Amino acid sequence: MQISMEEIEEVLRSYPREQRYSLAIMQDLQHRFNHIPREGMEALAEYLSCPLSVLYSMATFYKALSLKPKGKHIIKLCDGTACHIRGAGSLIGGITRLLGIQAGETTEDGLFSLELVNCLGSCALAPVMVVDGTYYGKMTMEKLPAVLNSYREEAKAQ
Repeated sequence: MQISMEEIEEVLRSYPREQRYSLAIMQDLQHRFNHIPREGMEALAEYLSCPLSVLYSMATFYKALSLKPKGKHIIKLCDGTACHIRGAGSLIGGITRLLGIQAGETTEDGLFSLELVNCLGSCALAPVMVVDGTYYGKMTMEKLPAVLNSYREEAKAQ
């Protein structure tokens, strides 16, 4: 994805020049670009007249923020107690084999990113996987390829 300074400035201008809005601005930048680009961080530091290091410490503290591009589809796989006991470990291995990525990585084609989370709040559906906000409960290795392929097919159709 091409990073446009006009788009960055559009996000910045939608907020007052007050440091208390820095987290909200970073969230909007991430939503727009699927990560917070360096150019966005630099422009934000200038816009708010605050040190870049302060913004980087905030961006690296919050797990929901990313300084590197994420895939078009974010896979969140729960590895909390209930999910772990019910087979999340084998699903992690399955995703690693099927997509060729580890947790925290993005496929070379930029289609998928994998994130392990401690809880998705759906223990009764364990093991649970969420892709772009869609929950897949009682996930199994048998169901996994079909779910991933549905996102691949959607990408081809676009």
